[in-house]
Amino acid sequence: MAKAITPREENYSEWYLDIVKKANLAANSAVRGCMVIKPYGFGIWERMQRQLDDMFKETGHVNAYFPLFIPKSFLSREAEHVEGFAKECAVVTHHRLMNDPNGGGVVVDPTAKLEEELIVRPTSETIIWHTYRDWITSYRDLPLLINQWANVVRWELRTRLFLRTAEFLWQEGHTAHATAEEALEEALRMQEVYATFAEEYMAMPVLRGVKTANERFAGALDTYTIEALMQDGKALQAGTSHNLGQNFAKAFDVKFSNADNQEEYVYATSWGVSTRLVGGLIMTHSDDEGLVLPPRLAPIQVVIVPIPKPNEALNAKARELMDELKARGVRVSYDDDEKQRPGFKFAENELKGIPVRLGIGQRDLDKGTIEVARRDEKSKSNQPIEGIVDHVVNLLDEIQQNLFDRAVRFREEHTTYVDTFEEFQAVLDRDIPGFVYAHWDGTTETELKIKEMTKATIRCIPHDQPEEEGKCILTGAPSRGRVVFAKAY
Repeated sequence: MAKAITPREENYSEWYLDIVKKANLAANSAVRGCMVIKPYGFGIWERMQRQLDDMFKETGHVNAYFPLFIPKSFLSREAEHVEGFAKECAVVTHHRLMNDPNGGGVVVDPTAKLEEELIVRPTSETIIWHTYRDWITSYRDLPLLINQWANVVRWELRTRLFLRTAEFLWQEGHTAHATAEEALEEALRMQEVYATFAEEYMAMPVLRGVKTANERFAGALDTYTIEALMQDGKALQAGTSHNLGQNFAKAFDVKFSNADNQEEYVYATSWGVSTRLVGGLIMTHSDDEGLVLPPRLAPIQVVIVPIPKPNEALNAKARELMDELKARGVRVSYDDDEKQRPGFKFAENELKGIPVRLGIGQRDLDKGTIEVARRDEKSKSNQPIEGIVDHVVNLLDEIQQNLFDRAVRFREEHTTYVDTFEEFQAVLDRDIPGFVYAHWDGTTETELKIKEMTKATIRCIPHDQPEEEGKCILTGAPSRGRVVFAKAY
């Protein structure tokens, strides 16, 4: 029998990794820091990708694709940007291998050195803005609203499946605008797209806010973020949208002729979310029995299990139910493996987080009932077969809302307002610290000092936080409002 999942309270990190591996979401690869995303894990990412892609297109964006490799000189054109990513870059220096003359397999051909090194993209602003210079000449070319689905490489030293890997999958939007106002509107619009997706599809409540100068994206004027709270009381940055101003347009000489035939630099944004959302999904909802998935993102929403094993009558009923559920847009499967007992199947389906399980046995069919189990509450009941499809469709919506409401309650229970550094430290010393609202004097020096002392960072300055006179918890200097601190992934 497989080893049970490590309980959350015993070791949260091991609990998380156990779920990723035992639910067959991903595995470590032969390449250090990189992961293999297994079909079930990729199925979750596909659901996310499809929904986000639809939302991007509803807001006027289209997809394109840009090269994986970026000439090193491109990164040098925007000084703050290159400084932000320099330590994470993988560099290609040669273009050929050869047989080792000493018989040691293959080696790099020393005569095949590239004239200019290529960087494996950590993000694509530089290569894209070099391209936009050829695409944009007039105000008629604007706005340019482009998204790309791709992989990126950031050479992380400490990795964790989905949450932080050397290579990961993501989307990155890159837009160009005629005015600063349009660029700001775009950056905020995409932040709200991410927030809507997180809350309505992931059932994961998020804070909407702006990053401090120290935490913003390298090369941006402002970074807008959505921040979620995981079950261990740590924050997860779940998506960011950046107002880049004219920094990249000036670095790559991207200009347009306005309506008065005057040349101007364009205004830019970029925004992205990645496969770390799968990690966020796991840590927001799952329990000690395994994965818990919100129905809107579950690859399988309903599983039908014959009890005690398949037979002709049960198979016929299962096919009938599947046809009716599929006609209502429900993703359903039939677990008719005769080699496994129902108890084993129940445990496996629970581990995979399938929201609803229907158990069909001959006795139940004779009585006109069917067993319905819901994963979120680990409860089951007998329901009339008559009208069962309507019941299941409504139940999926109920589970989706219940997961969101439960996550909201957890966040509320782990949100604290403090006025002194002693109170601040006491909250952070809790087993589940959560979000801490506190006054800060607005200086990077104080921000870094607090991080050094407590490992807590300013997650955001919330959009909806009212002005409030106060004193910085560390320096006592005047503050005009609270910011949100947390320990974070």
